[in-house]
Amino acid sequence: MSFVPTRIPAPRRRPGEVVVSIDGVSFRGRALDLRGADLSPEAVATAVEAAATPGASVRRRPRVQVDCEPARPVHAHVTRIPPPPSFDLYDALVAAARSNGHVPPSVRSLERARTDLADLAGPDSVDLSSAKRRVADAGTRERRLDERVATLRGRLEALREVGADTTAVETELADAVGSLTEVETERIAAEQRLRQVERVARSARDRRQRRLRLTDRVDNLRRRARHELVSEAFDAFADALGSIPGDVEVGRDPASYEGDPTTAALAVAHVARVDAPLVLSVDRFGSPGEAATRLDVPVIRT
Repeated sequence: MSFVPTRIPAPRRRPGEVVVSIDGVSFRGRALDLRGADLSPEAVATAVEAAATPGASVRRRPRVQVDCEPARPVHAHVTRIPPPPSFDLYDALVAAARSNGHVPPSVRSLERARTDLADLAGPDSVDLSSAKRRVADAGTRERRLDERVATLRGRLEALREVGADTTAVETELADAVGSLTEVETERIAAEQRLRQVERVARSARDRRQRRLRLTDRVDNLRRRARHELVSEAFDAFADALGSIPGDVEVGRDPASYEGDPTTAALAVAHVARVDAPLVLSVDRFGSPGEAATRLDVPVIRT
């Protein structure tokens, strides 16, 4: 398939079409061959990601620009073919199933668990040390004052027995009793505050335990939902491998797949709903047009 470059401005892009502009010259179609354009696959992939991501910003005008359909999350797994070393077949199949509108049966339970977990906001622990310290300090001062009052009362009784002047001791005793009353009130208030803080601490411990249980439940439900999505997509993925050039053993699940990541990524692209173009840098097909037709996705060959 051949394309005649045209100077910008060019007609508006049609739905499903890809437009690539290189140094002001544009190429358009569903399958583009840019192997003679002296462009790295990375540069083209970066341009595709910028064009396919709504709200993406570019600091300076790049040499290559792309106009294409918005990308779905699955596109992140198959933008580059061959894929990067970080390619994960399990994650890619999850995204492929979601791109086709599949909703795992456990998603409602997962959403409820996440809501319940969010409702458990609050501290995991409460510091009791300051409240306990106030009770202890008040108790210590109360005991000392109680001993002081008892001592002064004994002295007052002794002075009265011998008929001595008791004015000074009575004044000192009255002051000590007043201080003791204040400290008793302070100690009672500190104990009440401690009981209140202990209730809060128990609630925090209970909340922490519930949060841990819910966190485990969310994690388990998330894994279950992902497994359900993979199960939904795996049969179609296995069928697609039969039409993709490459020597692979499908296996029963992603973990038992035996083959190269490139073949897996091509099969994922085939079974997923992919609107933005793939940047293809391998010779698996006779032409970009054949790749686009067999994969049913837009293709830019670099």
